Amino acid sequence: MDLNANRLDRRIQARRVVRTPDGLGGHDEAWIDYGAAFAGPRHDISDTEKFTAGAILATVTARFVVRHTAHTASLTPRDRITCDDAEWEIDGIKEVPRPRRRFLEITATRRA
Repeated sequence: MDLNANRLDRRIQARRVVRTPDGLGGHDEAWIDYGAAFAGPRHDISDTEKFTAGAILATVTARFVVRHTAHTASLTPRDRITCDDAEWEIDGIKEVPRPRRRFLEITATRRA
């Protein structure tokens, strides 16, 4: 994979959920920034529209290729990322095969 600094053109921020007691026996959830922002390109791979319960639900799926670091390697599908003022739910993360341990590919979906 030929990634150079010119192609790492998007600022990506990881987010992780924090649960706090709500005082009524339940929990409140808040998404907060997790670690430092990182850079990578975004490649949109699909868009979908579904008609559900009288409403149209549109989604966009994209791939983000980021440098393999301890921080990015700690991300899981339970986390989210933000990019270009949109929040993305992580569908999967895999290592880019070549060069080994240099880049990760994050597949994520957001509502359009």
